[in-house]
Amino acid sequence: MKQLSILLLSLISMAACAQSFEGTITWKINYQLADPQKQAEMEKNQKSLSDPANQEKMKKMQEQMNTPEMKAMMEKNPQMKAQMENAMKMIQGGGAGSMMPKSFIVKSKGGSALTKMEGGMMNTEMLYLPEKKQSFMLDRTAKTYSALPQHTDDGKRDSIQHKVVKTGETMKILNYTCTKYIVELTSEHGAVMKQVFWTTSEIKGLDMKSLTKQRMGNGNQSLYYEGIDGVPLRMEMSSAQMNMEMEVTDIKRESLPAADFTIPADFKETKSPHTK
Repeated sequence: MKQLSILLLSLISMAACAQSFEGTITWKINYQLADPQKQAEMEKNQKSLSDPANQEKMKKMQEQMNTPEMKAMMEKNPQMKAQMENAMKMIQGGGAGSMMPKSFIVKSKGGSALTKMEGGMMNTEMLYLPEKKQSFMLDRTAKTYSALPQHTDDGKRDSIQHKVVKTGETMKILNYTCTKYIVELTSEHGAVMKQVFWTTSEIKGLDMKSLTKQRMGNGNQSLYYEGIDGVPLRMEMSSAQMNMEMEVTDIKRESLPAADFTIPADFKETKSPHTK
């Protein structure tokens, strides 16, 4: 899950740099467990969920959730309701594989950005407002929002060291010519992880250069890497646990309503779970 978070934060930050681009970008997410044993265990669990006895148990769980007492309890706690409903969807949808999001959507207008993950257990939205220089997490089910921690250039070095290699390989993605970059990451504990970026400089209005001085998280890691030019349309990440791919499937320039980039008036502010 940490791998996915790193890639998604890069995309969210990319949207915040879309000063003149207005429209919607859609990404497809694929992943595969690198450990054959864990992959076999996941497939075994998925088959177990299809067993008639387990299906009957899930039916009873659904009935319990629909009792007046449980409904009343969940109505008083929208966040718990959303979590339980997502867990049930995960079980009905095929187990552990259903925990992961299937797509990622970025909407941009005038420097504002709205990002949304679809599928799995991570149905969340994030809104970046340039006039506040602040990102917010939105929970439309609970009608709440929370400010995310801000991380700027403080002169400190990355806690995760990286080496960027530009290759001569190119490929076409949505008719844009992309160049392959390989990034090797080494943590302070010596763990190595490889990322591959396929980037293009052919999309006007998107610029990642300003991200090289911005940081994310308490580890002070760069949101984007010096030495990479262009905007990534495909990203690959591999580690001992998981292989993951994200690729753009649609780039649509369109006029978007300003209301999409505001916090609804009836939302209540809550403390961000990422704030210490």
